[in-house]
Amino acid sequence: MNENKPGDSQNLACVFCRKNDDCAIKYGEKKTNEKWNLTVHYYCLLMSSGIWQRGKEEEGVYGFLIEDIRKEVSRASKLKCSVCKKNGASIGCVAPRCKRSYHFPCGLQRECIFQFTGNFASFCWKHRPVQIITPNNYRDSVPCTICLEFITPIPTYSVLRSPCCKNAWFHRDCVQVQAINAGVFFFRCTICNNSDIFQKEMLRMGIHIPEKDASWELEENAYQELLEPYERCDIRRCRCKEGRDYNAPDSKWEIKRCQCCGSSGTHLACSSLRSWEQNWECLECRSIIYNSDFRKAKKHTLSNSNNVAITDCLLEESSPKLPRQSPGAQSKDLLRQGSKFRRDISTILIELGFQIKKKFKRLCIKKADIWTSALVEFRKQNFSPSYMIEVVFIENDNFGREHPGSKQEFLSLLMQHLENCPLFEGSLSKNLSLNSQALEENLYFEAGKMLAISLVHGGPSPGFFSKTLFNCLVYGPENAQPILDDVSDFDVAQIIIRVRNINTATNIDDLNSVINEYYNYLELIGCLRLITTSTDKYMLVEDILVYHVIKRVQVPFESFKQGLKTLGVLEKIQTCPEAFCKILCHKPENLSAKILRDLFTVHILPDVQVLGFWNSYLQSVEAGCSSIPPAGFKPTPSTECLHMDFPVGNKCNNCLALPMTSTYKKFQENMDFALRNTLRLEKEKSSHYNGH
Repeated sequence: MNENKPGDSQNLACVFCRKNDDCAIKYGEKKTNEKWNLTVHYYCLLMSSGIWQRGKEEEGVYGFLIEDIRKEVSRASKLKCSVCKKNGASIGCVAPRCKRSYHFPCGLQRECIFQFTGNFASFCWKHRPVQIITPNNYRDSVPCTICLEFITPIPTYSVLRSPCCKNAWFHRDCVQVQAINAGVFFFRCTICNNSDIFQKEMLRMGIHIPEKDASWELEENAYQELLEPYERCDIRRCRCKEGRDYNAPDSKWEIKRCQCCGSSGTHLACSSLRSWEQNWECLECRSIIYNSDFRKAKKHTLSNSNNVAITDCLLEESSPKLPRQSPGAQSKDLLRQGSKFRRDISTILIELGFQIKKKFKRLCIKKADIWTSALVEFRKQNFSPSYMIEVVFIENDNFGREHPGSKQEFLSLLMQHLENCPLFEGSLSKNLSLNSQALEENLYFEAGKMLAISLVHGGPSPGFFSKTLFNCLVYGPENAQPILDDVSDFDVAQIIIRVRNINTATNIDDLNSVINEYYNYLELIGCLRLITTSTDKYMLVEDILVYHVIKRVQVPFESFKQGLKTLGVLEKIQTCPEAFCKILCHKPENLSAKILRDLFTVHILPDVQVLGFWNSYLQSVEAGCSSIPPAGFKPTPSTECLHMDFPVGNKCNNCLALPMTSTYKKFQENMDFALRNTLRLEKEKSSHYNGH
């Protein structure tokens, strides 16, 4: 066996897959037998269905005899690949009665599973093994325990879960690279270090674990950099004339490392540190400590602190990335990611609201045509979603007179229109519809944009998304499972019901007759199939559901999704799906006396009796007529008790002053009188504008 030089084998194609790629991680090592002019990928050879290793390791190619390889190539030349439709498919699915064959690279492309153990079985995309977990174990995005990037904890081909640690998830590519580097002796769970259970499951799911020593055991001085402390000043304005890398112990130019991560540094003089014993954190670690949920003490913004040293006013540069990340840097990443959990919807929306600038944009809105007027305003060149919104309502008459409006009222009317507009279909839980005119006018994008703007600017909860539409936004259409309730078309629903209700165990002919009855429709949507077993019936139902609810509206969905990216809303939805599901898929809870009472903070209460009057009054007028917006109110509503006859509300600071009375009856009379007169004045004001 003679190996080619690295440059020589690049243009030689593998005799099995006909590809000249030389990627050891994907296809295994590529070797060439110069005597027989034979080039193979290790994995293509290993997974071929009609060949066995009959020789010793040094014979032929990896112990596979040359004559056996030629016979297998000849056998495969008669088999057509189910993916690329070319001959030479040497690998077949081992599932009973499955006749799919494919090349190894084609199998990878279609997400087949290749088990590098036992009989080296291969499974096609329809019969591959899967990991199953109960739905209540699904959570928000979690970090891959290898690369630390966030992933959705749902077992798919590209996302795997550790069998021994239920909270350990990782990318398939990450765990495959780790297996190749670690070898069979060091490959284990990244959390609990279990090797037996972990390796058995990974082999079942198609991870190749080579029988070799770990790659780091073969490197000389592999850990030499870990013995060298970080010595560099990362302050933006380093004041040392000798340079950032200069370190003079026991002087003001000694390097002090960050006490949290150890991967950033500063000269003592550059950060006004009097001694080496004084604590110092880099800017990145300090922002995590002060802004994350891990800090239990009262938060203080750095700019307002009285104890800010000179270093607080200087922005530090990021430390250079080392080939191997230090444990301190890894803990910093985990600390930052940990702050993304345990968040409610109001906190998330308030955070998104920080993008809103203190610059007002005046919107002229007609209540009678809320959709068209909103479209006109939002499409203007000088409109920006990050501007504060000021609403003016225009009367629908020849004069077009204006009067001040409420942003909340405008957004509420807009969301009500969206819920009932032709862009969505369904009764209570809605999915996107297919409207060609709306596509031409790009209205799906505008609808997504309006939803995003409403959420960030303190508008009401939409609350009409179906779970299927929400799952498509969060996990992708390919991972969504539509149900019969998602179908609003009566005729399509009847087809599904008829197919589903036929007992295929006793009457397959009746089912085929139904299929013949709707032959043209099933052929048009690409769901036509021959029913031979009971499982085929359910697959047909699933195909119809997926087409009608997902594939049919793929173009509107992509446009709608682009609109939701406004102000970063879609990214937050995908990061915190549980929080957004409550406001996108469920109607908000109606206001009750308890909710309204808890909403107000009591500022001044010289007489506790008044608070009792207030609680009793809320209980008596409880009607449940409205709800609190997801982002809450800014500033937080509050109450105070003053010596006055009637209540006074201040819209600027959301403060309600309650009158102090001796009896509840008097308190109730004063409150009722004030509310009735306020409503009367509002009606008179409105009729005044209408009269003109």
